Amino acid sequence: MARRPKRSHNGGPPLDEYKGPPWGNGDPYIFLAWQAAHAKAWKAPSREVMLLRMDKAERLGLTYEEYTLEILERGRHLREEDTERIGAIKAARKRRRVRHLD
Repeated sequence: MARRPKRSHNGGPPLDEYKGPPWGNGDPYIFLAWQAAHAKAWKAPSREVMLLRMDKAERLGLTYEEYTLEILERGRHLREEDTERIGAIKAARKRRRVRHLD
């Protein structure tokens, strides 16, 4: 029977003494594909795009990160008419804040 990891362990490989490849026992192609996709998705946009997103997020009552994450996850830019989705994002923000205080 496998030992349960310690409470603070995330289940990943050990960081300090690990001598194997960075993808662990998994498929290296999948690891490298996800690594490239993550880097491409979170690459810093141009200054103009960032300012546009910041302005739009502020008008909608969202943070820049919330607005950008919505674009990356759902592939669409929020508008003032998307009150239901904006409300859901704000409600999730409140839940995260309360959970943080516990």
